[in-house]
Amino acid sequence: LQFVESGGGQVQPGGSLRLSCVASGFTLDGYHIGWFRRVPGQEWKAVACITSSARTTYYADSVKGRFVISRNNANNTVYLQLNSLKFEDTAVYYCWKTSACTTSGMGIYDDEVEYWGEGTQVTVSS
Repeated sequence: LQFVESGGGQVQPGGSLRLSCVASGFTLDGYHIGWFRRVPGQEWKAVACITSSARTTYYADSVKGRFVISRNNANNTVYLQLNSLKFEDTAVYYCWKTSACTTSGMGIYDDEVEYWGEGTQVTVSS
């Protein structure tokens, strides 16, 4: 499995970006998908997830009300809309499949973290 993230960039506080996560070589319609982020030197953190049916989503408290996750299975893509960006949103953002996605959290395949892609850099600066 391979996911390719894109859409990152540098924006000012309060700005917006839309990240894309494209599945390469397989169809992602049967998978729950999550977005994660990592700041160099720190552990990665879960940001949001969406179930395979798109009926359920989850957001970390730090991004709730500002980020929106969605998916278009026809395009084999999951999106993360980042709004009202803050300095602390600066990180490399990754997507990967999750073992579960509920309104209260998501299951992580810890042993698959090493297979994550390069991610996409989001930098919030003035």
